[in-house]
Amino acid sequence: MSLQIGEQAPDFTLPDQDGNLIKLSSYKGQRVILYFYPKDDTPGCTKEACNFRDRWRILQDQKIKLFGISKDPANKHLKFIHKYQLPFNLLTDLEPCPVATLYESYGLKKFMGKEYMGMKRQTFVIDPEGKLELIYLKVKAATMADQIIEDLALS
Repeated sequence: MSLQIGEQAPDFTLPDQDGNLIKLSSYKGQRVILYFYPKDDTPGCTKEACNFRDRWRILQDQKIKLFGISKDPANKHLKFIHKYQLPFNLLTDLEPCPVATLYESYGLKKFMGKEYMGMKRQTFVIDPEGKLELIYLKVKAATMADQIIEDLALS
């Protein structure tokens, strides 16, 4: 399944690092960035998270919600957040769903890394109406936030 710009973003409810349930549709009226990443505290994922952290003020000034999503459990997310002082929530997509996982509903593919099977790094920007505004299937971890800010002309 391949999502297209202009389509409704698949809704979800996932726990964050503190166990709070986050429902995408509750953020209607706001722009939302979802960035899917393979694993907490790995070199590429750290670069990407820190790039979002370093551009946080710009995103916050525009009232953009940002969520990182991986299959890591909440306790790993908490360590990652504390270690790098990340000011945004990380969501856990661990629970198997009868129809499809969140990753599958967003069309993400699995890959074999050096030590584990993970998910490809991809990012989605959702407009205030809940529709896909931008889709990044090839992500440069160190500059993803910069690219979004440039593409949305926020700087």
